[in-house]
Amino acid sequence: MSFALVRTVVGAAVLAVASFSSQASLIVNGDFELNTVNPNSWTWLASSQVAGWQGSNIEIWNSMNGVQAASGNNFIELNAHGSNQGAWSIFQSFATDIGQSYELSFFYRARNGSNEQFNVTVANLSQTLNDHTNQGWSFFNSSFVATDSNTTLRFTSHNSGTIGNFLDGVSVVSRQGVAAVPAPATLGVMALGLVLLGAARRMRSR
Repeated sequence: MSFALVRTVVGAAVLAVASFSSQASLIVNGDFELNTVNPNSWTWLASSQVAGWQGSNIEIWNSMNGVQAASGNNFIELNAHGSNQGAWSIFQSFATDIGQSYELSFFYRARNGSNEQFNVTVANLSQTLNDHTNQGWSFFNSSFVATDSNTTLRFTSHNSGTIGNFLDGVSVVSRQGVAAVPAPATLGVMALGLVLLGAARRMRSR
């Protein structure tokens, strides 16, 4: 099981290359774009009104308080407006193949300060994230192995109240058949090898 973390304050575009975006995500509405929210505003909804998700209320923001989404236009606040029994928690279940490896990624950010923290769980992966700031989005990327044909991804806040823990760009993709993309240096070596191979063939043909 691997875990990688990158932080940026200059925008999500740089981070997007780290994800497995070339594959279709198993998560429905991971960008939270299927609900219309006017720019510079927010709304809160029961999770049943947000496609794909279940659990507590979900607060959706669009460019509020100068915070831009990491992916698309919308993002959510895990600690949502309205009443709630117990910890704020949202989840989504999806079909998986037992024993297959999958890649989980998402962006996260604090609303107010460093005391914000939440837990993410899926199959054999459980991680508490308490390192995010309100200065920019952080990027979480990790792998897990499915132990059931139906797997649940869950985000649970460790903070009470209705302020904290922004989320965006939630994605789960299968690692089956994912080929590594050669690094530029590797591509250069491959190109040089092809040149030398071509030269050798030309010399033999003389």
